[in-house]
Amino acid sequence: MVQLLVMIILYFVMFFGIAFIVNMLMRKTWLMAYLYPFILIIMIDNLATWEYIVRPGQAFSALGTKLVNLTGFDIILFVFGFLGTITAGYVMKLLRKNGYQMF
Repeated sequence: MVQLLVMIILYFVMFFGIAFIVNMLMRKTWLMAYLYPFILIIMIDNLATWEYIVRPGQAFSALGTKLVNLTGFDIILFVFGFLGTITAGYVMKLLRKNGYQMF
């Protein structure tokens, strides 16, 4: 249980930090929130991106199987990673609203 708590904090902070930096550099507040499902797919499957182009039926079938076989712990971690990206977007909006122009 302690490991789950540490992993939740790690995923939240990691994706918050990545989203914050990407938002700061690209000046797109919700970019990471839109990209998160694609990052999630890359994290879940072990297929090359090229497989989705060359053999889409087999690639999406394998992805569907892996998505169905996710455990509750995995889903909790991915949800908290997504919450980290959303929180980073709100923090960026708040900083911009308060006059921080570099953000």
